[in-house]
Amino acid sequence: MPGPVRLSRRDARRLAVRAQLLSEPRPAGIVEVAYALTVVPVDPTAAIMPSADHILYSRLGWPYLPADLRQAVEGDRDLFEWDGSYRLMSDLPLYRAIMAPRPEYPRTREWFTANDGFRREVLDRLRAEGPLHAAEIPDSAQESWQSTGWTHSRNTTQMLEILLARGDVAVWGRDAKGRLFDIAERVYPGDLPDVAEADAARELAERRLAAQGIVRAKGADAQVGVAAVVEDTEGTWRVDAEALEDPAAFAGRTVLVSPLDALVADRSRLQTLFGYEYLLEMYKPASARRWGYFALPILHGDRFVGKLDARADRRAGVLRVNAVHEDDGFDDRARAAVTTEIEALASWLGLELQGWG
Repeated sequence: MPGPVRLSRRDARRLAVRAQLLSEPRPAGIVEVAYALTVVPVDPTAAIMPSADHILYSRLGWPYLPADLRQAVEGDRDLFEWDGSYRLMSDLPLYRAIMAPRPEYPRTREWFTANDGFRREVLDRLRAEGPLHAAEIPDSAQESWQSTGWTHSRNTTQMLEILLARGDVAVWGRDAKGRLFDIAERVYPGDLPDVAEADAARELAERRLAAQGIVRAKGADAQVGVAAVVEDTEGTWRVDAEALEDPAAFAGRTVLVSPLDALVADRSRLQTLFGYEYLLEMYKPASARRWGYFALPILHGDRFVGKLDARADRRAGVLRVNAVHEDDGFDDRARAAVTTEIEALASWLGLELQGWG
């Protein structure tokens, strides 16, 4: 049996960057991005722009417009929103086995069972009047939801979240007030094939690995791809076999990456492969922040070289750059590339650049 593939750290970084579509050439459209990444996180925090828009813009560039995402979700139904991310509608059969047993936790299951009448009333209301916001659905819970957090007594929201997780309800779309819910059969296609649970689990594991390029060998991900060792790192990794077979030369780009991007989500991998330290500091007191409220990691080729501390002030019509933190100092090429990206971002947002250049 052949031994594990041996990779330099540079090659490992390039596998990760290419898998996330952050090198050249750029992908053609939203569906291609969603297929490659498997998920596009939904987070409305808009220090610069909502996370889904940022993730798509960083891959597609100028051609992308937020209206394109809305069309893909609400018009074409190419994507659906579930469990905090947009996903390909054609992937829905892969998630049904995950949806079916929910809610997972005993206390939540007990509450759900005790409120069966409420469940039926919510579904009847959506069937008759949907799509609706949570606030438009009366709270007729038999037992109130108990929590020490913000969900305490928010019975309609809690019921909708469970029904959404189970696949009985779907997110129809979003507007300025938030999510609009409807019964699943009016959002999800009825002609998608059934996929056996074991087959779905394996395909999802393979797709997750393909989206990351290289991951630590653990859990379900240890059963897919090929084994690898990376120079100057301990332990074993799993690598997407198809990525290893792609002979195309690596062509890097300079990208202002979303703090919620999958490329930076695994902080341990980020430190090991890229030698890059990063934390999202929006929940820290201002005095404790090193890089800023919502600093954007700066990718230059196959290396992270700094952080951009900027805020989009739409009332003032400016993209305000508070600081550009250079990890090891920019050379002339990196400085020019970062400047170009900051200027392009401001222009795409329709804001005047303030504090840089």
